[in-house]
Amino acid sequence: MPQNFPAVQGGGSLILAWQIKNKRVLVVGGGEVAAGRILNVLNADAKVTVVSPREGLNDEVAYRVAESQVDYVDRKFEPSDLDNVDMVLTAVDDPEASTQIWKLCKERNIAANIADVPPECDFYFGSVHRDGPLQIMVSTNGNGPKLASIVRKQIAGNLPENIGAAIQKVGMLRRKLRKVAPATEEGPKRMQWMSGVCESWSLDDLVAMEEKDMEELLGFYPLGEFPSLERIRLGDGFQEYAFDGSFGWF
Repeated sequence: MPQNFPAVQGGGSLILAWQIKNKRVLVVGGGEVAAGRILNVLNADAKVTVVSPREGLNDEVAYRVAESQVDYVDRKFEPSDLDNVDMVLTAVDDPEASTQIWKLCKERNIAANIADVPPECDFYFGSVHRDGPLQIMVSTNGNGPKLASIVRKQIAGNLPENIGAAIQKVGMLRRKLRKVAPATEEGPKRMQWMSGVCESWSLDDLVAMEEKDMEELLGFYPLGEFPSLERIRLGDGFQEYAFDGSFGWF
């Protein structure tokens, strides 16, 4: 029987938040494209090694090297550079050399991105908007990087200015909630309660929320209520439950 399920579109990429903290990333090249790749993986707390002749470094990459933000090898790529590497990014003006690096990566099962050669990429770099913990990526699946940048700017222009700060406060509240209600069986209730807070509070109130407000608000978790910031600060309705500052209520 026909079902009202989403249609499969196909032709897309699986967009994921790839956690590469402390992973070893090799960047081959030192020009403008390499500079962007390097910043992307440094922002994700990766351990980065750059292989490129010094004369091929642009100002930004040279700065990263001088500041010891990356490890640096002053020469062209050699196959041994792939030893103990988790990811490879190439950005060199040599299609033949790039293809050779791609083939070596495939032999070693290393995820690789060959700049401007979509068929030789295990993953693509999208255009990313960053505001604190918030990251929004727009991908054209290798069809139009510049257009991805234009779309990303339009999206970013419509976001509230304080969305990043609001997300940081929500993260703090969520971590505190897990401490006072750590049981596994509390999971669905925690999620439902946090959703209620996010849906009922304005972004301005989330940004304005202080730690003492969070502790007061947590007192309403057993009731399944999420009163406004104004009510929290007035103390209205906080008689039945009170958070004692540790792992319970009295």
